[in-house]
Amino acid sequence: MATNPFDQQISIPGVKKIIAVGSGKGGVGKSTVSTNLALSLRKYGSVGILDADIYGPSLPRMMGAVNQKPQLIEGNKIQPLTRYGIKVMSMGFLVEESAAIVWRGPMLFKAMDQFFKDVHWGELDFLIIDLPPGTGDVQLSVAQKVKVDCAVIVSTPQNISLIDAKKAVDMFERTSIKIAGFIENMSYMLNPVNNEKIQLFPKGELDSYLKSKDILKLGEIPFNTNVSLGAEAGIPIVESYPDSVESKEFDLIASRLV
Repeated sequence: MATNPFDQQISIPGVKKIIAVGSGKGGVGKSTVSTNLALSLRKYGSVGILDADIYGPSLPRMMGAVNQKPQLIEGNKIQPLTRYGIKVMSMGFLVEESAAIVWRGPMLFKAMDQFFKDVHWGELDFLIIDLPPGTGDVQLSVAQKVKVDCAVIVSTPQNISLIDAKKAVDMFERTSIKIAGFIENMSYMLNPVNNEKIQLFPKGELDSYLKSKDILKLGEIPFNTNVSLGAEAGIPIVESYPDSVESKEFDLIASRLV
């Protein structure tokens, strides 16, 4: 009789809550949201972040840890790096930034298994898992291997983004992962002259969709070049501009999530 792979979920020693951040597509700023959300969660306890994008890891650069390598400790466990008080692990620490990872599914499953079993996360109140775009092998591997407490979905306002965000919703529902809510990224831009909101993207049907599904909108992150510049420089905006509109919105989202 075939075993149910979801019956083989493990708990990560010392980790209290696991939060998956997904989008269903790329280009919506999911990793930027993940890093800043992790920083905002520091007010509520100890935090770690796992870069689950095996093919395109971006957290080493976004967290200012390019060319740094984790150390092996007793028991051949990997010691995650620490940046801004957050424990960080990524495939990007193990390979050169320009190197392509050409793996089939089984290798991805093995890598995710090592991230959960062989990384010494220590005592964490929250572990953020920054998922790759899509609804494929890595997402399924995460759902099968560990008990995810909830998922957060990132989308931009327009329908072209919502189309794929709906697929992320379907994926989480199929894998019995509770959806905590949506974060609308690049929701608007503040006019520097009069502080009025400028709609960069056509406003789609996201709000009506969330209402129909009874899913909470956790917050709306404005478009600001300082957000992307901070990601490039390895200093997330919550760290570099803690009093900014964007940082305060991330803080609000973290409080709602907690």
